[in-house]
Amino acid sequence: MEATGDGYRDLVEQQQDFIVRFTPDGHLLFVNTAYCDFVGKTREELTGSIFMPVTERQYADVIATQMVKLFRPPFSCYVDQWIQTRKGLRCISWSARSICDDSEAVVSIVAVGRDLTAIKKREKEIRLRDRELMLVIENDSRMYYSHTPDQVMDYVSPRIRDLLGIKARSGKKMWTDFLSDNKVNAAGLERTIRACSTGRREPPYKLELVRMDGGRVWVEVNEVPVQKDGKTIAIVGSLIDVTERMQIEEGMDEAEILIKTSHGTKHGEMKVRRERQSPLGYFRSLFKKRDTGEYSEVAETSPK
Repeated sequence: MEATGDGYRDLVEQQQDFIVRFTPDGHLLFVNTAYCDFVGKTREELTGSIFMPVTERQYADVIATQMVKLFRPPFSCYVDQWIQTRKGLRCISWSARSICDDSEAVVSIVAVGRDLTAIKKREKEIRLRDRELMLVIENDSRMYYSHTPDQVMDYVSPRIRDLLGIKARSGKKMWTDFLSDNKVNAAGLERTIRACSTGRREPPYKLELVRMDGGRVWVEVNEVPVQKDGKTIAIVGSLIDVTERMQIEEGMDEAEILIKTSHGTKHGEMKVRRERQSPLGYFRSLFKKRDTGEYSEVAETSPK
């Protein structure tokens, strides 16, 4: 049994993870060599000292809240501890479990910790980079979104929400809920469905959407299917608000029709005028008057 005990002790001492045992009121009973080296103190200095010393109250409050779980089922918790060491401020992630007697009273607590400082720093850098990326994206002329192959919205840019007047709890979860009754939308929906089924990118297209307040806007859509294992798992795309452009184009089309109509009327009037000014046109007008009865009136009033 003694050899077995020595074997367990060797196993604990050779661990790179930190292993500690402390009383319910937080006094250390045991620390392994890895923990001693990490905090830069001897086993004698640490034994009997208060476990998890923290310098900032926000960390102390979080740890205290989590450690309450050690005194009720399931008698375990996970906490991140930021402490000042000889290597600077470090983050240790602890997994702790209580040792209870037959009456489920906590006798002591065993915790295993690991230095996650490098991981925490990378996570912070990623969050910072994500914020910077979102800042760039949200200031681009395009507005970004993503939806599932079933047309359910995954991500909608805040600028798209502003464009459509979408509130936090609008109840609309499918982008097709915003389509107007304009016939042009059928072609756009067909392209999205085809991109989902084929996994191939479709050419850009235009849609007319209905805002939450009933107003209508035109957008130009450019999207790409995202595939995994040969299956489309999402559609990501961007929108450009082309409402003003469409209104200008519509106005120009109407103006062109009016100009053509006006030119056609003027052309007819000029043709009649030219015909009347020519000798042949003069005689034609006389014959026309005769047919309509106008000529006889002229003849009666002319001198004999």
